[in-house]
Amino acid sequence: MKIAVLGGGHGCYAAAADLSEQGHEVRLWRRDRAAFEPVLSNRAITLIDQHGTRAVPIANATLEIGEAVRGAELILVPSPATAQEDIARAMAPHLANGQVVFLPPGTFGSHVMAEIAREAGSRAEITFAETGTLPYLARKRGPAEVAITIRAVRLPTGAYPAKRSAHAFEVIRKAYPALEPCEDALSGALMNAGPIIHPPLILMNAAPLEKFERWDIHNEGTQPSVRSVTDALDAERIALREALGYAPPHFPLSDHYKTDRWMYGDAHKKLVDSGDWREHIDLRSHRYMLEDTALGLAFLVSVARWAGCDTPVASGLLAVAGAILGRDLRRGPRTLDALGLASLTRSELKQLLQEGRG
Repeated sequence: MKIAVLGGGHGCYAAAADLSEQGHEVRLWRRDRAAFEPVLSNRAITLIDQHGTRAVPIANATLEIGEAVRGAELILVPSPATAQEDIARAMAPHLANGQVVFLPPGTFGSHVMAEIAREAGSRAEITFAETGTLPYLARKRGPAEVAITIRAVRLPTGAYPAKRSAHAFEVIRKAYPALEPCEDALSGALMNAGPIIHPPLILMNAAPLEKFERWDIHNEGTQPSVRSVTDALDAERIALREALGYAPPHFPLSDHYKTDRWMYGDAHKKLVDSGDWREHIDLRSHRYMLEDTALGLAFLVSVARWAGCDTPVASGLLAVAGAILGRDLRRGPRTLDALGLASLTRSELKQLLQEGRG
C-alpha cells in the first residue's frame, strides 16, 4: 500500500521505518530540511528494536507534501496535535477522494483537520480517523535513527464522518491490524491516553523536572500518590464516555501498569527499562504540556462541561497547568466552545459525527 507519513517526530520515524519494513511504499514528508538531511541523503532510517539494529530503506523522503500525499491510500499523521492545523492546510490542495487520514492519537483532530481542509477549499471525500495512542513506544536516538520499545497490540479507533468507518478501518488495518473500532471520532478522541497519563506526571513532578537536567517521569516520577491522581482522572474520562453512551472497553489506564490488556500490552516495565524516557522536559514548551494538557485535557474538560459531567481532578490539573503557563486553558483552541460545537445538542453533535458537514 502507498502510505504518506507526515512529520518528523518519534512516531513519524518509527512509522516510516516499521511500515517500510513491512513492505509498504512509504513517502516520508518533513518540512525542516536541515533536520531531515540525514534521511534525505541516505533514503533510510536506522531501526532499533527487539530484532536488532538495521537500516531500513524509505521509498521516498521528500520536502514536498504534495509528492508524499498524491496517490497515497493512507495518510498517517503521527505528529503532535499542535502541528495538525498547519499540516491540514498544507495537504488540503493535494487530497483526493477515498483517501484516509489517520491520526495516532488525534485530540479530536479528525474533526479539526477535516474542517480546515474544507475551509482551504478541498471538496475531496476524505475520511479522518483517530486512535488512543501512537502505534509505538518509540524514541529517536539520532537524526536518522529510531528505537521502538514496543508496538501497540490494540488501537481503539473512531472515524469522521462515522458513516465511512468501514472504508477507513479497512484501509488502516492494512498497516495496523490491531485496530479496534470505536463508534465515532469523539469516542476515539476520548480514548486518548496522553491527556490522562502525562498531565499528572509532569505537574506532580514539576519541581524535579525544573531542578534536574534529565528526569524519568515514568520511573522515579511514578509514585503511589501520582498513580492515585492518574486513576481518579481516568475514572472521570470513563464516566464521561459512559454518560455519552459509548460502550466498553474503555481501556482504563490502570491496565497499562497492572496487566497486558492495555493498548501496548504489558509495556510499563519495558518502557522504564529502556531508559529512553529519561529526558529533559521543559514545562512551558514540552508536548506533554502543550499537546496533552493545553489541548487534550482542555478538550476533555470542555466535553465534560457540555455533557454535564463533574470532573474535579481534570479541572484542577488544568487550572494548575494554566497557572504555570499564565493563561486560562479552559478557553483554549481545542475546546468545544472554540470549535463552535458547544451550542449543539447531543443529537445534533451525534448527527455531525455520523454525517460530517453537508
